[in-house]
Amino acid sequence: MSSTAHFSTKDRILGAAEELFAQFGFTGTSLRQVTSRADVNIAAVNYHFGSKENLVNEVFRRRMDEMTAQRLSALKAALAERPGELEPILAAFVEPALALAQDRNGGGAFVRVIARAYAEKNDSLRKFLSDHYGHVLREFAKAIATAVPGLSKEELYWRLDFLAGSLTYAMADFGLIKRPAGVTEQAHRERAARELIRFAAAGFKS
Repeated sequence: MSSTAHFSTKDRILGAAEELFAQFGFTGTSLRQVTSRADVNIAAVNYHFGSKENLVNEVFRRRMDEMTAQRLSALKAALAERPGELEPILAAFVEPALALAQDRNGGGAFVRVIARAYAEKNDSLRKFLSDHYGHVLREFAKAIATAVPGLSKEELYWRLDFLAGSLTYAMADFGLIKRPAGVTEQAHRERAARELIRFAAAGFKS
């Protein structure tokens, strides 16, 4: 099997799983459905992922590794270029996530997968996300603490949790504010980011 075919098969499986998890949830999706959607056999799923649990994890890793790298890079730049300012730190957290949500290559489906992760009790997935991405929240918490030194650790984490929830809601685009006619998706996303950053900054500073 060539490396190109190897990648293509794995990517097809991940794409099919993402779509099905978004539609039916993790427990409601069978590996048989995934193999049918991806047009592969069960041996291919076992070869690339080993188990359904690992497949779920890799669906998240595929999107979140890139978003994490973008967030941490933007955070590093914010701390270097505008030290002590809160809004650039919040922008580093918010903007890569909203960009992911607008990604035409499955971004919308992944947002629905995130919503499933909130709705379904999946302890192994939560442990995977905590183990692999918990450090991102800790880095942002540390940066926010330097910009808003009056907050206690408990207050800081409450407000960071509220920000994460608000961001997930904004990513899902379920709210009252819809993209107006004549406004591009990018312009609408940038407006959403500005408004959420202003809102969050006020919450952290109050």
